[in-house]
Amino acid sequence: MPKNAEMTSLAAWANPARMIFAAASVFAALVCSSAAQDARSGNAASAPLADYSSVVSDPIRSDSDRRTDERRRPVEFLRFAQVRPGMNVLDVSAGGGYTTQLLALAVGSTGNVWAQTPKLRESFEKRLTAHPQANIHTLVRPFEDPYPADAPRLDLITFVLNYHDVANEPVDRAVMDKRLFEALKPGGHLILIDHAAATGSGLRDTKTLHRIDEETVVTELKRAGFVLEERSAFLHNPDDPRTEAFFDMKTPSDRFALRLARP
Repeated sequence: MPKNAEMTSLAAWANPARMIFAAASVFAALVCSSAAQDARSGNAASAPLADYSSVVSDPIRSDSDRRTDERRRPVEFLRFAQVRPGMNVLDVSAGGGYTTQLLALAVGSTGNVWAQTPKLRESFEKRLTAHPQANIHTLVRPFEDPYPADAPRLDLITFVLNYHDVANEPVDRAVMDKRLFEALKPGGHLILIDHAAATGSGLRDTKTLHRIDEETVVTELKRAGFVLEERSAFLHNPDDPRTEAFFDMKTPSDRFALRLARP
């Protein structure tokens, strides 16, 4: 299917992970689908947590992903994000789909995961061709408008290891952060993880070391209306001097993990 093809029918909406939302009829179909899902699954935010060990060991996950698990710690990630079956989730800057696929397995058949990306990667398409998942839906949209304003509100947004990259692009992050805030239901959460820069360095190292200062991120998100709920050290590496780019390191970089809420 051409990467920029527009799917506007309900049948197309059901086609696994191949949709680009661009027409009002898509949004209408999405609203109907979400309403039906809510009737089946109830309040996803209060549902029992998923079995994260089973999610990580699912046979559809690739050997490459399993090697990545050692430094990404997916069980701890899913636990910190409090992912539950039936949730509607947006994965911002989905890249090759590592996080998207984990989330889709965790929310199960009653949930949905939208994978946002400004440009669809070949590696993402290959992943879903090898193992189609009906609850993964592709959103090819700019960062400043990552989710349709008239689509159903979300339970969870994830933004993993890419906020620093967005800071290197001509993106109005204040607009992006506000759109993410508005995309969530009241009580919904944003999980943001990134490579930690030196304390107080602001945006100085985003392009050279591909790191960002944690407090700079927190400040920007608070301006959009988010409330910081919890920080986690599950990806903390105290031996990282924060003076190298993460891809030049032999050990995992020091990474911060934030859970923020829309009140």
